[in-house]
Amino acid sequence: MNETLTAANPILLKTAATGDVESMRAVTRAWIEEHTPADWLDAALAGDMSRLHAVRSAEDYRAWYPVLGESGLISAAWPTDFGGLGLGRAAASAVQSELRRARLTALNIIGIGLAAPTIMQYGTDSQKRRLLPPIAQNVDAWCQLFSEPGAGSDLAGLSTRARRTDSGTWLIDGQKVWSSFAHEANFGILLARTDPDVPKHQGITAFALPMHHEGVAVRPLRKISGDHEFNEVFIGGVEIGDDLRIGPEGAGWEVGRAVLAFERTMLSGAGSGLRERTSGSSIQTLVDAARESGADNDPVVVDEVVRLYVENQVVRLTNERARALGRDGAAPALLKIFSSEHNQRLQAALLDVTGAAVHEVEDSTAGRRVFGFLRSRGDTIGGGTSEVQRNNVAERVLDLPKDPFSDRDIPWRDIRRGPSADQ
Repeated sequence: MNETLTAANPILLKTAATGDVESMRAVTRAWIEEHTPADWLDAALAGDMSRLHAVRSAEDYRAWYPVLGESGLISAAWPTDFGGLGLGRAAASAVQSELRRARLTALNIIGIGLAAPTIMQYGTDSQKRRLLPPIAQNVDAWCQLFSEPGAGSDLAGLSTRARRTDSGTWLIDGQKVWSSFAHEANFGILLARTDPDVPKHQGITAFALPMHHEGVAVRPLRKISGDHEFNEVFIGGVEIGDDLRIGPEGAGWEVGRAVLAFERTMLSGAGSGLRERTSGSSIQTLVDAARESGADNDPVVVDEVVRLYVENQVVRLTNERARALGRDGAAPALLKIFSSEHNQRLQAALLDVTGAAVHEVEDSTAGRRVFGFLRSRGDTIGGGTSEVQRNNVAERVLDLPKDPFSDRDIPWRDIRRGPSADQ
């Protein structure tokens, strides 16, 4: 594969170089007004999501999206050498605010939210030049290949193997599961075991796995909401070069923890990967529904809506603070717990308020409300369950003792997996 590098918009680059936040905000807004189709922008600025969905299909947005990707705005904090604008936190936050205002949400959310920051932190300059620009332009979509049938919450117990060949390449075999958007992906961030003779956290290495390799098979897992986002991924005899190894050999656990931190930040709403396609209805939808149904005369309903509205503002402000502070902000596990559990309460309340209206075929928003409710049931599971996240908060924020693990210090190959031969 040839190295790829796309320069960002020169006007945006010139303004970014000044470091002035308000100038960056103004030039971003001007770019959006010039390049975004007028009917899309009118609907977005009016807050009319039904009209926006009507005038801007998913296919339309995907076809137009490279214009946004090539501008550098979607990757504003990335260095200019890799297709970004090189902005600091405050200016990048201003850009994100303008994009959200115009409903120009990121596609390729795993690429933008997980793969790109990981490659930025652990990749070589060659990997950054080769892999980052196609992520911003949505040319190369990414997925995450971590969980396995026998290694979910205990991710360090993974058994997918990557073996060195005599020619220095890697031969990979194994199975992954719950891999979001793997059916759409060109690459996957893969964790594989490269040394079975050391304790399980030490013998793991991270790779960029080409998903279109003939040895990769993807099988869908359909959810309760009826859509297909998750997948099983079977990897059989896939040979890749060492140039697709991300980070040092044996450092995969460190790389993987960084990816998971980026994931929790993204799923909380504090990252750049806005998941509008899966997050459900907004707090404003609940407020409007309560008014339209007359439920705003019921003090019990009003109390619930106000409580959720205040909670939603806390989520929004906490996420804004996390974006501004970066690594010094709230712990990703805290953000993930609060955001996912809040969204479940919000989607459930919307169904309570609208009641039987979800069955009205004339109501074009009914299906979206049902989907949002069903999809939200998985919010506290995907990206690390709330139970696991609470353990992370206890150990890494409150500095409480870790749970004891009997297999932490023994070689991975000596860990018992499944029933013994005499059972």
